[in-house]
Amino acid sequence: MPRRPNPGREFVLTLSCPDQAGLVHAVSGFLVEHSGNILESQQFDDRLQGRFFMRVHFDVSDPQASLEHLRAGFTPVAEAFRISWQLCEAAAPTRTLIMVSKYGHCLNDLLFRKSTGALNIDIPAIVSNHRDFEPLARSHGIPFHHIPVTPQTKADAEAELLELVQRFEVDLVVLARYMQILSDDLCKRLDGRAINIHHSFLPSFKGARPYLQAHQRGVKLVGATAHYVTPDLDEGPIIEQDVVRVDHSHDPDELVTIGQDVEARVLARAVQWHSENRILLNGHHTVVFR
Repeated sequence: MPRRPNPGREFVLTLSCPDQAGLVHAVSGFLVEHSGNILESQQFDDRLQGRFFMRVHFDVSDPQASLEHLRAGFTPVAEAFRISWQLCEAAAPTRTLIMVSKYGHCLNDLLFRKSTGALNIDIPAIVSNHRDFEPLARSHGIPFHHIPVTPQTKADAEAELLELVQRFEVDLVVLARYMQILSDDLCKRLDGRAINIHHSFLPSFKGARPYLQAHQRGVKLVGATAHYVTPDLDEGPIIEQDVVRVDHSHDPDELVTIGQDVEARVLARAVQWHSENRILLNGHHTVVFR
């Protein structure tokens, strides 16, 4: 099991701002002033866009240095350098709502990783437009919410979903092969906190049975893409991708199996990095401090 940060003593600061002199010195000065000791620090200077990105994982020796105290202390620094920032407890699990339809490989993988401690997330609810995985949710002790979706009920279904997000104080929504298109309004409400996974054939093989289409075209690579959800379908900022080489000996069912395995791994990495505050948005791109 991976090491878990010390609750109340370890924090993660992430920031982005216009690139300018003195940024690292200002952050370091804030940490020194608040008894901070850097455990891990990563930074990226986007020279094309003139923006600076940074992630600092640190602990504090002062027992009075609460999260609120630290946030108050960093506010003047942020204002001086026009910094967009987040400061969180490193040990705090990410409240994660998972959505699924009729393919359960990604859901099952996330539940297993959560149960072993590989993912530092809490899952207050699983939502589906079908009942197929209600027994799986029950076996993990997680409430299952069946929200059917039809063209006539789509607005009501999304309103019910948003109510769950608010009631459970959800930090992240994961579309673990949830086969419904979210409305533009819902995508905007979940901006930066909803992750989707899909096979990497897009835009080549759309619609039903993409692996059969891929087999018929003799593809040599099977892959997956995890990205943030935006109103532009399957075109949000990419978090992670991976591929596996295949050849003529793989039939369509074998391609599906290989593809599902890649999808599960890619989605798990994206969820882990988000939960560890390793992803910063940079326009249509992401900066991922792995």
